[in-house]
Amino acid sequence: MPKSQTPASVLQSLMDEYQLNPFSLSKEVHLSHSIIRALVAGNVRISVPTALRLAKFFGQTPDYWLDLQREADLNEASKDEILRGVLASIPKAKKPAPTKEEAAGKPTKLSKKTTLTTAPRTRKGPKKTVKKK
Repeated sequence: MPKSQTPASVLQSLMDEYQLNPFSLSKEVHLSHSIIRALVAGNVRISVPTALRLAKFFGQTPDYWLDLQREADLNEASKDEILRGVLASIPKAKKPAPTKEEAAGKPTKLSKKTTLTTAPRTRKGPKKTVKKK
């Protein structure tokens, strides 16, 4: 299985392609150059605001960067032995068997419709008197 691209490797490739260094990119996308260096090193995750900035600058969608980060996160998590053990111990959810009423198609307490009745609205206020001539 080919190794998936990481946000760090993609960012480094784009910086090489556009002949950018962390400082020049940081000025363009309004991030600190230390954040850009950490992104390229793979020490910082791509956040939504960062994805928006990089997408705007390099002409992709924010989803492109977030998908790269999600894939990297899933790849990293799949290597976690403790997490794999925990996941192995979690059973799959099972729906309860239908009750006799549900199986027979009868309405149950949860499915009965409640009808609300309201009294007609009336307008209260001073009575108007009509003068006779």
